[in-house]
Amino acid sequence: MAFFKLVKMTSTGARIGMGMVLITMLSAVLAPVIAPYEEAEVVADVWLPSGEGHILGTDQLGRDLFTRMLYGARNTIAIALLITFLAFLVGVIGGLLAANVGGWVDMLLSRIVDVFMAFPALILSLMVLSIVGSSIPVLIMVIALLDSTKVYRLARALAMDIEVMEFVEAARLSGEGIWWIIIKEVLPNAMPALIAEFGLRFCFIFLFISALSFLGLGIQPPTADWGSMVRENAGAISFDIMTPLWPAGAIAFLTIGINLIVDWFLHRSSQIRAQ
Repeated sequence: MAFFKLVKMTSTGARIGMGMVLITMLSAVLAPVIAPYEEAEVVADVWLPSGEGHILGTDQLGRDLFTRMLYGARNTIAIALLITFLAFLVGVIGGLLAANVGGWVDMLLSRIVDVFMAFPALILSLMVLSIVGSSIPVLIMVIALLDSTKVYRLARALAMDIEVMEFVEAARLSGEGIWWIIIKEVLPNAMPALIAEFGLRFCFIFLFISALSFLGLGIQPPTADWGSMVRENAGAISFDIMTPLWPAGAIAFLTIGINLIVDWFLHRSSQIRAQ
């Protein structure tokens, strides 16, 4: 009931976005049930067109593209969500702690973040993954660490604005501890902006994983991934075969859906604060 009540409150754009995200999520969750073949099973000739027993045709090795798309959603979305959660866990805790404790803690954490942010994220990721390898655990830790710096900056800025307000000063004067103030006073007031940032950060991480996979240092074959599927089938364009457009379109489809939801949420949050 609460879900349907929330849907009624949303704008048309947000409802469209929810539908796009829901379709993608259901495809990812139900991939083992819906997929007609195994994830890496070779079933026909290479680059067959749509039809002929294959809804989206086949890829460069003769694997069913529809099957690969479903498992690609499952793998890419799951990894992107895990990375986003880890980035927010590290970034939010560090940012709120730095803003509320201040002093050498704030100075130390902020300088460490500045060092990481001094390098372009893609170049630094490529360098690290080239040295230590691009296994999934390493990929998750590297991207989560890099993106936590951006979350840290936002969380710290929000906390710095909130901690000077009267209700926070009143909590300090009443003898409340730092963690009580962070959890009970600062975090609830920073939550709308952090939730919106979570959606946007998921999009950035999702696209970042796809970019790394396209460059050959992301999710490694035979694991299905939309970014690597674009790279592997890019040569089909030369033969007027549209195979790489399916995973590329799927990436755009999910990204647009999430952005529609985030735009509505930010608009609604700004209206609530203005009241």
